[in-house]
Amino acid sequence: MKAATVVPGRPEMSAVSELPDPLPQPGELLVRGLLAGFCRIDRDVTERGFGALPPGQDRMVLFHESVGQVIHAPAISGFHEGDHVVGVVRRPDPQPCEACAAGQWDFCLNDRYTECGIRGLDGFGAQLWTVEPRFAIRCGPALGDLAVLTEPASVVAKAWEQVDMIGRRAYFAPHRALVTRAGPIGLLAALLGIQRGLEVHVLDQVVEGPRPDLVRALGATYHTSLDDLRREPEIVIETTGSGRLVFEVLQHTARNAITVLTGLAGHHRTVPFPAEMAIGAELMLDNDVIVSSVNANLRHYDQAVRALAGADRSWLESLISRRIPLRNWTDVFDTGPDDVKVVVDLQS
Repeated sequence: MKAATVVPGRPEMSAVSELPDPLPQPGELLVRGLLAGFCRIDRDVTERGFGALPPGQDRMVLFHESVGQVIHAPAISGFHEGDHVVGVVRRPDPQPCEACAAGQWDFCLNDRYTECGIRGLDGFGAQLWTVEPRFAIRCGPALGDLAVLTEPASVVAKAWEQVDMIGRRAYFAPHRALVTRAGPIGLLAALLGIQRGLEVHVLDQVVEGPRPDLVRALGATYHTSLDDLRREPEIVIETTGSGRLVFEVLQHTARNAITVLTGLAGHHRTVPFPAEMAIGAELMLDNDVIVSSVNANLRHYDQAVRALAGADRSWLESLISRRIPLRNWTDVFDTGPDDVKVVVDLQS
């Protein structure tokens, strides 16, 4: 089989490699890879050396956003040949911490988790891949290969879940949400906000191209400046990772607002901004909350599948701006201003 392979931090080593067909272990599914989605983490792995090779390997299969079709399923697996499935990215550590043992490996305590296509495990950028049934998410046939959007949607689903959990601390009846940046994560965040019946506003810098149109097609409002907001949002889903923007946003939120950080520029563990000003004037006095959210666990994938199944299919199709054949997969790094979501067609 063919696969997109990389050596972290060595972009010149990126290639289409001929690898042996994988042999499923007892109980595993064998999956025909259909699409792999590209995101900036894939760039960080390839160009900046983020992540780690699987033990004993000199290169690894890239891509953590997946969709494939089952071609072999053990009778006890609960899956069937022909099922569309998505592979869960993060896996619990080998000797589980309390969080991993509870199925919440997105909150791993000891930092020994692995991640497909990122850290210690091959990814899904291959024509064939295997997966344990407990790490496979079934997607309905109506969604088809658009299920490649499931992993980024799971990150968004978790962010909205954090809003719900924090909102229960006190009276919280939000009407307006602000999403920063109309990238794939931001647009999916806006989708879930609209599905919740909220008034959704999306902030970005571009004034032309598909992104403003995609926002408006959802029924959300597109802005290029925070000053354009006429009313303060109670919820913010922040996807840029910009500390400066976080600080600016805090000055435009309503009292008791909840801001969820889903973007992390440069993968630092902190987001720098003037804490003495923000904590005193914007957080404490207004009962505001800032919470970070990364990765997802099984229930978030399930929530993502339901959200995508409830979305307009033509709108979801519009998110995918380019389908690049596997033989030219490195073209994913040449994204243009009109690109929203770029995917790799693993069978071409």
